[in-house]
Amino acid sequence: MTAQERWAEALAAWAIPEEILAQARESPWELPPQAFASRAERALESAHSPTHQLALEALPAGGTVLDVGAGGGAASLPLAGSADLIVAVDQSQEMLDRMADLARGRVRLQTVRGVWPEAAQTVPLVDVAVCANVAYNVPGLSEFILALGARARRRVVIELTWHHPQASLSWLWERFWGLSRPESPTAADAADVVREALGRPVEVERWQRGEVDPSGPSPEEVAWVRRRLCLDPSREAELAAVLAERVGSGASHQMATIWWDMAAPGAAPALDLGR
Repeated sequence: MTAQERWAEALAAWAIPEEILAQARESPWELPPQAFASRAERALESAHSPTHQLALEALPAGGTVLDVGAGGGAASLPLAGSADLIVAVDQSQEMLDRMADLARGRVRLQTVRGVWPEAAQTVPLVDVAVCANVAYNVPGLSEFILALGARARRRVVIELTWHHPQASLSWLWERFWGLSRPESPTAADAADVVREALGRPVEVERWQRGEVDPSGPSPEEVAWVRRRLCLDPSREAELAAVLAERVGSGASHQMATIWWDMAAPGAAPALDLGR
């Protein structure tokens, strides 16, 4: 089995059983755009993360950046001091509109509503491509990352949680539904897919993002977790009490950044998507 096949199979194991999904009053997958905008605002106010630093290393003054699955722009807007243009791709127009609000007065922004890699045909070549917290939503990761490389002249930088983003909720699935959750895939598995697709080594940096808030989750965060767990709104107070017993495992804060430079000696040619 290839690394790509193992990745897709491991992601499929995270599907919510139909008998549980049928009981959900709200979609467990949809997140409010404000959550992404808030993350971008925090990124603008914080020191550069390893992901930002690695992107900046390869970004010339007045350079261009592609941000795929941009959300509110947390991965790319902090690069505005060096970037002249950011091209943001996201399937949500509301997300893109919120990112445009944050970008105003900081950097030129071109927005593309679409799904990657299908949207790759509509974006220009850039100096650096970034993609944060999207990989675990992509069963066909090989094609996804090759399309990123086809649009970057200098470097591709991918950020993701070290463990599956829902891993920190595994104990809650067991508690409320008696459901055991998988332990894979991880960022190490994603790196294997990237190496396999490119046919050469890539760099991986593991790091920690922030600290767990000792005060516990906010009401908004409790509501988000409840939706993720397919619980009825009437159980929100019960969930809040359970979360107060165990303030975060910290798993979602263990991060990884995978990156590679283009035109490395012996590198496989990028996909030709045209200009």
